[in-house]
Amino acid sequence: MTQPLSNSLRALTTAAAFVSVESGWIRVTGSDRVRWLNGMTTNSIQALTPGQGAYTFFLNAQGRIQGDAILWAEADHLLLQTSPAQTEKLIALLDRFIIMDDVELTDVSADQYVLEVLGVRAEDFLTSAGLTPPARELTRVGTADAQIGRLPGSVVPRFEIIATTQASLDAISGQFLEEGLSPLAEGTLETLRILEGTPLFGTDIRDRDLPQETAQTHALHFNKGCYLGQEIVERIRSRGNVHRTFHAFALSGETPAPGTPLTAEEKPVGELTSIATLPGGRVVALGYIRREALDRNLTLSFSGGNAQPVASPIRIDASDI
Repeated sequence: MTQPLSNSLRALTTAAAFVSVESGWIRVTGSDRVRWLNGMTTNSIQALTPGQGAYTFFLNAQGRIQGDAILWAEADHLLLQTSPAQTEKLIALLDRFIIMDDVELTDVSADQYVLEVLGVRAEDFLTSAGLTPPARELTRVGTADAQIGRLPGSVVPRFEIIATTQASLDAISGQFLEEGLSPLAEGTLETLRILEGTPLFGTDIRDRDLPQETAQTHALHFNKGCYLGQEIVERIRSRGNVHRTFHAFALSGETPAPGTPLTAEEKPVGELTSIATLPGGRVVALGYIRREALDRNLTLSFSGGNAQPVASPIRIDASDI
């Protein structure tokens, strides 16, 4: 794995690479879709125009995160892009709140084929393939058969191609191979996610976590009106910060397993939730830390080593590959 990962990281920092991605997709239709869904999410969707997206959480009445997704606005419907593991759960969660609303939820995952193109020259390769890359993050352009979306990319630029058939995606993949792009090695996307500091629902975000604990403020909108779980979110904002926060770490010592507790002054102060070892040997992680320990710059340790809080994104340098 080390050599393929090293090659992929080098490709991302010098050119580009591509990878097929599995996503879960929920289509939201009906005349009440915008008003209704705006009351179910932490972010505002009312001002989104066709082709624009927004990252959001779905909460329960206690303000705990039950799922996340990117909301995409289309001319006659809305799309929720999430992980395959969340699709069925989100449909069940949301369907309970359709009372007298003209809203219908449909799992359309089988009709969406996604190819991610990423790297410092990703835009050049897309243009060479006759595809127009959007200039702004969370924006999609294209036709009914294939659309290009620009994803948040704090380490390297990231784009996704969403096609309606596997054959269309295979043709684009073949074109990329002819242009010299290589497929991304297994595990590279996960390593990049950790370097970017992006939490993954089910791994870093659990259904007991509160939105402000995740440090994903771009998923919250404080002037959008009422939504499920808003009272808790607003109470946290008005009373000050939460006691713990999501953070990135550089690790030394033995490589721990996800879920390993962090301690300071012989007291539990957090946990590590995602861990990646770079080809050059550097070990980085994501997890939660109590704000008091962070503010006091306490020495953080785990069984077998130490953890140093670092800023996200974590940049790749030559020694890492």
